[in-house]
Amino acid sequence: MKQTGFYKMVVFVALVVLVAPLAAAPAAPAGRGRRGIMGDWLVKAEFGGRPMTLILSFSRDKEGNLAGGWISFGGLSELRDIKYEDNKLSFVQVSRFGDREFRSDFAGSIEGGTLTGTVSSERGELQMEGTRMRRMPRVVGNWAMKVKMGEREYTGTLAIKADEKRNLTAEWQSERGEHQISDVQYENGQLTFKRTSKFGDRQFESTFEGTVEEDTLTGTFKSERGEAAGEGRRIGAALIGKWELDITSERGTRKQMLQVNPDMSGWYGAMAVKKINLEGNQVTFQIVLEFGDRKFEINFKGEMDGQKLTGETTNPMGTQTVTGKKLPPPVGRRGSRRAD
Repeated sequence: MKQTGFYKMVVFVALVVLVAPLAAAPAAPAGRGRRGIMGDWLVKAEFGGRPMTLILSFSRDKEGNLAGGWISFGGLSELRDIKYEDNKLSFVQVSRFGDREFRSDFAGSIEGGTLTGTVSSERGELQMEGTRMRRMPRVVGNWAMKVKMGEREYTGTLAIKADEKRNLTAEWQSERGEHQISDVQYENGQLTFKRTSKFGDRQFESTFEGTVEEDTLTGTFKSERGEAAGEGRRIGAALIGKWELDITSERGTRKQMLQVNPDMSGWYGAMAVKKINLEGNQVTFQIVLEFGDRKFEINFKGEMDGQKLTGETTNPMGTQTVTGKKLPPPVGRRGSRRAD
């Protein structure tokens, strides 16, 4: 019965959002607003009295054309004919199940930072409402730090977090002394903070000013004892970003998306992942789904090799093979890669 219940749940989601590869859509007007539709949108919907969550992702390809994807528990599907003008949004979702292709039409709008609309298909209508998912500041994450003052060098880990309002906090983790970080500020690639360090009965304060460039942090600590050069490397940098996955089982192959955030949380499809573990080149994570009083676990175990990811997922229905490739960063408005 346990497997039957899980299978029914999977079938339900698959019928609502079937899967297909992500592809670029034709060029369309950018619309009004500083960012328009660009970015990821966390969307809530209800189908047959059951709530569901999905992610709508909009970006531009190398030629500047709009590209889009519909990401859900069921997988990754294609958006075509994306149009956005005067706050009005429309697109066609194309899903495939075996040799069959299904099309759904979306018509809606973006007002006051909220995306609303209706998806219409032969299966009926689906009302949707969503908000833009705010990207984490580039500086968030764990940094393996080396600090050198004169001939002396010591190491530590700088762990930076951001709350929902993008306010930053940090910890300095080290086997040497006790440290408190305060007044963390990050803007235009520049990081500053204050650090209070205690060694036995001695205590002193220092300030840090540095620059983040891609996955490197360089700067200077200043205190009454002088200056010390600090350099950090982002921990897990090779894994952070978006991965397009092929999920294969005896029922066939479907597309899915894995997003790894700078703090090593993430999204598998539209399911939040609290912690993605990376040890050497080994990648693992777990998702626990709750349906009423029942829980289902999805476990991933794999290996990263450059821009490739291979492994398998296990759940109550069995094991699925996973192969994936890392996607390039999104393209900015003028064709540049966005860093923050």
